[in-house]
Amino acid sequence: MKCKKTVVLGFLGTQLDQAGKGRWGRWRPTISLGQQQDLQIDRYELFFDKAYGSLAKLVRQDFLQVSPETIFNCHEINLGDPWDFQTVYGGLFDFMKSYKFDTDNEEYLVHITTGTHVIQICLFLLTESRHIPGKLIQTYMKKFRDPNGTYTIIDLDLSKYDKIAERFHQEQKEGIHFLKSGIATRNKQFNSLIRDLAIVSVKSDAPILLTGKTGVGKTRMARLIYEWKKQQRMVSGHFVELNCATLRGDACMSALFGHVKGAFTGAINNRKGLLAKADGGLLFLDEICELGLDEQAMLLRALEEKRFFPLGSDTESTSDFQLICGTNRDLAQMVKEGKFREDLLARIQLWTFDIPCLKERKEDIEPNLDYELSLASLRTGNLLSFNKEAKEKFLALAVSKEALWKSNFRDLSGAVIRMSTLSEGGRITEDAVCNEWNRLKKQWRQDGKQDTDNINLVKRVLGDNASELDLFESCQLQKVLEVCQYSRNMAEASRKLFAHTIREKKSINDSDRLRKYLAKFGLSWKGIQN
Repeated sequence: MKCKKTVVLGFLGTQLDQAGKGRWGRWRPTISLGQQQDLQIDRYELFFDKAYGSLAKLVRQDFLQVSPETIFNCHEINLGDPWDFQTVYGGLFDFMKSYKFDTDNEEYLVHITTGTHVIQICLFLLTESRHIPGKLIQTYMKKFRDPNGTYTIIDLDLSKYDKIAERFHQEQKEGIHFLKSGIATRNKQFNSLIRDLAIVSVKSDAPILLTGKTGVGKTRMARLIYEWKKQQRMVSGHFVELNCATLRGDACMSALFGHVKGAFTGAINNRKGLLAKADGGLLFLDEICELGLDEQAMLLRALEEKRFFPLGSDTESTSDFQLICGTNRDLAQMVKEGKFREDLLARIQLWTFDIPCLKERKEDIEPNLDYELSLASLRTGNLLSFNKEAKEKFLALAVSKEALWKSNFRDLSGAVIRMSTLSEGGRITEDAVCNEWNRLKKQWRQDGKQDTDNINLVKRVLGDNASELDLFESCQLQKVLEVCQYSRNMAEASRKLFAHTIREKKSINDSDRLRKYLAKFGLSWKGIQN
């Protein structure tokens, strides 16, 4: 195996490397590197400011006396003020960018003992960012008046340090635990999502898109991400949220971007918008699909340039915030329909996390039930619990086909609150479970506007013509109509109705297939939706 050459890059020490009488009896950091018996330096690249050219030449001569086999190069770098961070970093960055690193044949050590503290910090940053592909080396006196001194090599690849790596793993575990609110969830899909989210929330400040049905916990997750980032000192500003479905037009523009006095009717004072309030913090826009196209365009500019115009103002405002968006709609489909900007979607979907609904996480109902019960206990100040039979009954019903969980965790939380409130002594019994379950089933029927008689929906759509259908056709049409009612568009309804055909790829256009079926009864998609 070919042995790589060792190359040291370092600054001239204008004080510590001084020449003169008695210099060989003093410890000089740069010269010290050439005096190490177990460190062979093949090439030394010494940087110096223009004013210290003579000292650089003397240091070079002295170094070659103790290490004659080393190639020693001096590079003049005009830093101006060696204590000005921007000037120093810029000068070093430009030099390193043009320097021909040969990592296949050479190993680089960056000497950080000499130079101003600013120079040392800049060398560290350039090495940590891999603009200098090497390790750090530090020299120091082993004992008083030892001219040779000693050295330590520091590898910035932290993964090579077991204890440090374990600290990172522990921090990741803490992030996962925090984002799960301490709930011992068992669902593989959800746990995998949280693992990724724990990493992304710390390592990235790019927008995050949270998708999922109503009640899966998008707002709660956004707040937990903010709280975790705040614990890690990654945000200094506030958590600001807006449900975009609650505002339209000027009111929405004003809420997001602010306005100046007189911008529109009713604007009697200047107003600071939510983007400005979120400066240095996190902005959560729930139901972002409800934003108008004008608001979307302004939001995109604010995201990319950190600048925006308040409504009615000629002066730009600035805000540096992280954006988290929530939606239960298919934004890609909305782009096709011209209702959502494609460039904004591309910007916000870099990190997309689809939160599974409660029906898809049946194994997580029990730990979430315990969590909701503990929250209810904290709110009331009373210890609340199930008896054994009651809990078993509730869990059995909760995972049964009867359990629709249409509002997901909102339904579960509401059920726990009602059962614990109505139970005497804070002990939930089987009767309380049965009563609550009947209440939930009634609620789900009302929410879905479902008819108990299959023929009722067909009658409502076909009128008197419904009586001409056989019972078989009525039942089939009833199911098709129900699916159409609870679907956002014909494509979604087709996917539900012809799922097997789609998997087998036996049909090219299932939407057309559904359209023709409905036309058989004189029905259209638009008519059913109305």
